[in-house]
This record gives sequence, C-alpha cells and structure tokens, in this order.
Amino acid sequence: MINKIKTKLYFLSLSIFIVLIDQFTKYLIFYNNKLFINKDFILFKLDFVKNYGAAFNILSGSRIFLSLISIVFSILLIYLIFRKKTSTLFDLYSYSFILGGTIGNGIDRIYKGFVLDFINLNIINFPVFNIADISINIGFIFLLYNIFKNN
Repeated sequence: MINKIKTKLYFLSLSIFIVLIDQFTKYLIFYNNKLFINKDFILFKLDFVKNYGAAFNILSGSRIFLSLISIVFSILLIYLIFRKKTSTLFDLYSYSFILGGTIGNGIDRIYKGFVLDFINLNIINFPVFNIADISINIGFIFLLYNIFKNN
C-alpha cells in the first residue's frame, strides 16, 4: 500500500517538476526578453509570443473557457494518477507529462491572460511553443504508443 502511494506521489512530483521548469523558463524570457530574444541556436531561436488561444492559437480570446478547460483536465489527470485501478507505468508517465504541461500553461492563462511561447524551430516552419507544450506532446506520444502497443 505504501509503495503504491509513493509511486503515485512520484508521478505527481514529476508533474510539479515540469511546472517549475516551465514557469522558470517563461520567467526568464518574460523578464529578460531583450537579453534572450532572437538568440539563434542551431535548431531553434528564442522568440517572444503572447498566445491568447490554445494550440496553434485556436480559440483565441477565450481566456475563461480555456482556463476552465485547464482546471478540469488537471483535476481529471490527478484523478487518473491516484485512482485505485493500477495503471501501467506508461500511462502514469503520460498523465504526469500532460498534467505538468496543462498546469504550466493554465497558470499563465489564469494569471497573465496569455501563454508565453518562446521556442521557434529553425529547421521547419512550426508555431512557436514552450516547455509545457513539449511536455503535453511527450505525454500524448506516450499515450499513443501505449494504445498501439496494446492493440
């Protein structure tokens, strides 16, 4: 029993760690943007984009709706991590990564009214994104992998 609780707390801690990294990087970009913006790295450059919508700026201007979606999904993911039915490790990692990203972007949306995106890929034409977005995508890749592996 204690082992299961420690395992569940580990995955919740992973989500919190992702939120902290996400918020720290956004803080650095927000308050030091003149220092970091347009710095070109090999695969990407740092940018400063205020995203008032969700992925690819869909539902732009729907702050309250998107904030509620973030809260509802966060509660659902916490439930999935702590539910009694045993989940696979892949499921738990998936939920943790998605939860960390959802909370990270949710914090921005609720407190600032926008999500700060700053990673701009040089190798392909892709929308600017952030650490929370990367985390959500890793979680979805884990979920898809697990679905296809089990079917």
